[in-house]
Amino acid sequence: MSAPPAPAGYFGLLGTYLRPQRGRVGGLALLLIGSIALQLVNPQVIRYFIDTTQAGGAADALLWAAGAFLALGLGQRALALVTTYSSLNVGWTATNALRADLALHCLNLDMAFHKTHTPGELIERIDGDVTALANFFAQFVLRLLGNAVLIVGILVLLFATEWRAGLGVLGYCLATLIALAAVQNLGVRRFTAARQADAEQFGFLEERLGGLEDIRGSGAEAHTLHEWYARLRAVARHGVRAQMAQSLTFVLTNALYLIGYGLGLGLGAYLYSQGSVSIGTAFLIVYYISMVAAPLENIREQADDLQKARAGLDRVRALLRLQPRVQEPGAAGGPPPARAGRSAALSVTFDGVAFTYNDSEAAEADGPPVLRDITFRLPAGEVLGVLGRTGSGKTTLTRLLFRLYDPTAGAIRLDAHDIRDLPFADLRAQVGMVTQEVQLFGASLRDNLAFFNPAVRDAAMGAALAELGLDGWVAGLAQGLDTPLAAGGAGLSAGEAQLLAFTRVFLKNPGLIILDEAAARLDPVTEARLERAVDRLLRGRTGIIIAHRLRTVERADRILILDGGWVVEYGPRAQLAADPTSHFYHLLQTGLEDALV
Repeated sequence: MSAPPAPAGYFGLLGTYLRPQRGRVGGLALLLIGSIALQLVNPQVIRYFIDTTQAGGAADALLWAAGAFLALGLGQRALALVTTYSSLNVGWTATNALRADLALHCLNLDMAFHKTHTPGELIERIDGDVTALANFFAQFVLRLLGNAVLIVGILVLLFATEWRAGLGVLGYCLATLIALAAVQNLGVRRFTAARQADAEQFGFLEERLGGLEDIRGSGAEAHTLHEWYARLRAVARHGVRAQMAQSLTFVLTNALYLIGYGLGLGLGAYLYSQGSVSIGTAFLIVYYISMVAAPLENIREQADDLQKARAGLDRVRALLRLQPRVQEPGAAGGPPPARAGRSAALSVTFDGVAFTYNDSEAAEADGPPVLRDITFRLPAGEVLGVLGRTGSGKTTLTRLLFRLYDPTAGAIRLDAHDIRDLPFADLRAQVGMVTQEVQLFGASLRDNLAFFNPAVRDAAMGAALAELGLDGWVAGLAQGLDTPLAAGGAGLSAGEAQLLAFTRVFLKNPGLIILDEAAARLDPVTEARLERAVDRLLRGRTGIIIAHRLRTVERADRILILDGGWVVEYGPRAQLAADPTSHFYHLLQTGLEDALV
């Protein structure tokens, strides 16, 4: 499942998210046309009323004119209310769909992208930038076209009434539109900079709040506030510049309006004094000239909103243009590969695998090699213990198995299938992993265990919890599986969180289990409990255990020792333990676990 590709141009994006609401958009267009028609007709009623009064017309005619004026005015206000509701409904529906697509797109981007963009920045881009587009989706085109039609209608009626008035208002409208176009690009650049400053501030806050304990422990509160003030100053500086650009359009249009309205009053008075028009027609000319101000003001507002929207649109489209380097099979347009069948245990083969992290936007690798010519085969149903110093490449092996990254060279196979030929859903359903850090969500215990999958039944959860000895703990909770958990697992011990992570893997029932120092931070009693869970979990499955401590790999059938990205040693554990020339034998005899740190 992937987000749609970035549409070409602003109106391509507009069409993408308004097309599913074409019925609502059509209804909104009809409402706007009706409102415009009522606005154009009402001044004609006023002219009729004034001229009839001047001519000493019948009272009944005046009462009918007054009633028509009230009815038309109330109708126009009612249409405006319904139009506002409809436009907001259209706008929020479209922006929510865009938010969902952006969030999904970000979830599918590579880990390299997420290492260079903080969650706070992405929140601002997914929500803040899109919120700035609400009016663009809701009203921009319809209001722009609607106000343009209203201005054209006014000009047609003015030319029909008095050509000199029509010509003057036409010149005023052209001057205003030229002035708006002249300041448009200036505002876009400044609003883009303001949006970026906001995103950087949110990213900074997210990082610092996430590291609150370390900041307090090191007494770095003052430094953190100093850094935040610097970002707030940038937000203020760019925000003021953007608002000044917006104010410039306001000043220009209002200055031109005052000039145009003054000329209109003078023209109406002159034509009436010359006897060219009646007092009602003179009023009509002035009224229509004053009416031009409203649609021009609306166009100005749309121009201001477009400045903000274009800044957000550029950033949204730039985000949608980013494509993951790790591609789903068939994503390039070819036929999808045959799906690998599930098995109780999977063999794992690394064939000449090399890897270099690349956290830049360039296609080439930009760092030192992390893995170099890794070659080994783990038979199905056996357990591999992976040892090595910090930075030797142990965790990178697991990331490659999940296809969070692809190897720079070589191939990885599960059974006979290259993992690059497996759909993501199939691959990640067959591989389960438990790490030191357990991610728990602010949701019920049931949702945390099932990862929000409603297909997972309570009976299956109960059986998995019983396997791990957690059934008694869950039974003691007042709400059982409906008990809400705090985000991050607040209120749970590290052991309880780890056992919940094991329960997730039980429910997933994969053919390959990866344990990345899952018991590194547990007390001996909880660790012993977890060891029993590991025995149960690995039964009939293939396992890879990433370890720093030697006793963690006592259950391993084979040992792999890494150093500097190279395979230093690989073979059956019992054989290596009995070979005085092996690295593993040396580690066992000396007990130098510090050598693995």
